[in-house]
Amino acid sequence: MKKVSVFIVIVAVIFSNVLVSCEATKNANNTQKGAGIGAIGGALIGGIIGNNTGLGTAGGALIGAAIGGGTGALIGKNMDKQAREIETALPGAQVERVGEGIRLVLGENAVRFDTSKSTLTAAAKANLDKLVPVFNQYPDTNIQIFGYTDSTGSPEFNLRLSEQRAISVEKYLESKGLNMSRFKMVGMGIADPIASNDTPEGRSQNRRVEFAITANEKMVQDAQKQSGK
Repeated sequence: MKKVSVFIVIVAVIFSNVLVSCEATKNANNTQKGAGIGAIGGALIGGIIGNNTGLGTAGGALIGAAIGGGTGALIGKNMDKQAREIETALPGAQVERVGEGIRLVLGENAVRFDTSKSTLTAAAKANLDKLVPVFNQYPDTNIQIFGYTDSTGSPEFNLRLSEQRAISVEKYLESKGLNMSRFKMVGMGIADPIASNDTPEGRSQNRRVEFAITANEKMVQDAQKQSGK
């Protein structure tokens, strides 16, 4: 499990030209522009932060949701424990503690998607089953699911496909008894590739989902009480 300091990340963002210049925007191709369409909530800001820190949109969303202070420290301890349990339950997943939350990357070794498909394989369902007990044990968390695709097909098609992948994961977890109100689904299309789209192996890695796990209002209120706020 990798930990990322909020302070270090924020400093890195400040010094890595977070504000996109007009020239860069003007030179962006249609594929790049299309990739960002449809991101909801804080996904756009999360993507800017994430791309400048190597944490992806999910990691950027976690940084943007940070509370800080004694409240944040207490939430962080809770997330430390949950992150360790996720690693134990699903060793093939990439688990990162970012700020006061958890970034969970479910790549081809955990939740694999075929090209142009959003259907969960039997292996993907089996791996998601391993996460259900952990999510049930920590009900006071919200889970944002980001769906991704490789670069095959048009940006518009990939955006819809990525949303469908995120929804497929949420629907399966809901079928296992998790409260759907905890989830928010975001389709990111071809954004935030974690491997080259020039090879079959790289494209397979990019067909994935990522989770951003954060404290819900109850956990925040409980932490505030404990910290004396």
